[in-house]
Amino acid sequence: MELTSTLLNDILNGYNATAEEYLDIYENENTATLLFAGHFVKSKIHKHNKVGWMIDRNINITNVCISGCQFCNFHCSKNSKNAYITSIDEYRQKIDELFQLGGNQILLQGGMHQDLGLDFYKNLFKTLKIEYPNLLIHALGPPEVAYISKKEGISFSRCLKELTEAGMDSLPGAGAEILDNEIRKEISKNKCSADEWLQVMIEAHKQNIPTSATMMFGHVENNLHRIQHLMKLQKVQEQKPKENYGFITFIPWAAQLSGTSLGRKFKNLPKITSTEYLRLIAISRLILRDIPNIQTSFLTVGKATAQLSLFAGANDLGSIMIEENVLSSVGSGYRTNADELQNIISETSFIPARRNQLYEFI
Repeated sequence: MELTSTLLNDILNGYNATAEEYLDIYENENTATLLFAGHFVKSKIHKHNKVGWMIDRNINITNVCISGCQFCNFHCSKNSKNAYITSIDEYRQKIDELFQLGGNQILLQGGMHQDLGLDFYKNLFKTLKIEYPNLLIHALGPPEVAYISKKEGISFSRCLKELTEAGMDSLPGAGAEILDNEIRKEISKNKCSADEWLQVMIEAHKQNIPTSATMMFGHVENNLHRIQHLMKLQKVQEQKPKENYGFITFIPWAAQLSGTSLGRKFKNLPKITSTEYLRLIAISRLILRDIPNIQTSFLTVGKATAQLSLFAGANDLGSIMIEENVLSSVGSGYRTNADELQNIISETSFIPARRNQLYEFI
């Protein structure tokens, strides 16, 4: 395979590049060549012509959060008139609607509420599993696990074990943002550190809990931060027990800062362009050689860029995401339904293939 860059050819042939070398490729390689390389790697991992999609529902456990994220318009204090904790009756209504639409998984997330401990989450998961035995619970994230563990005075390992025994099926990669402690202090000062986020995932992988990984980019980080973030994820994936799930997918999304504290503080932050997003997809596919799937963020980049990303290294279009509240609170207006999502895939000549959270086609 002839490409313009000897370094890029070496990487495609298995060379373990340094952060500086990946940065060189990311910043300087011709865009068409970089995207072709991402697509080439994807095609070696996924030899079929299918692109995954799924139906699930996002339910926010609470909107009360003490994380102090400057990019979020969704959270509030527990004394706010808008504060809520979702009731069991509300869960029933939302889950019944999900089942009627053909889905069977909920993404359960919410803030770090200072009054909610481990027993609250265990009781919630147990109750939902008793009432809906076929329901899959994709819940919380490393920041919540770290917060609950510290609150209860227990290890990450024990916290995860108790949550999964109560009914949690998989752990989202939420709250990764950028895995650099200085960046995290700037944008989400009360969330777990980068090392804690990674350690929660290491413990989850030891217990064979399926997980995902994310990146929120396009704020105060630089390109090297992005490369280092990806390399940290790859390193954790290399450490997982061989037969265990580990990170099943990677989902990068462009920061949506409209009306947020971070947006007001840094008024001149350039918006992520389609080209920049596609280059990030491609370099991710090159670095994350042991994470099988890359999901494009339709919610934040829209139809055209999502379609192009399928030719840059992505192999999944995500979910129709019934009831997404956090991104919509900062102005992300992209929405779709099952028919449209499949059409978006079909227009690219790929085959839409419905899947579950384990990325198994159904």
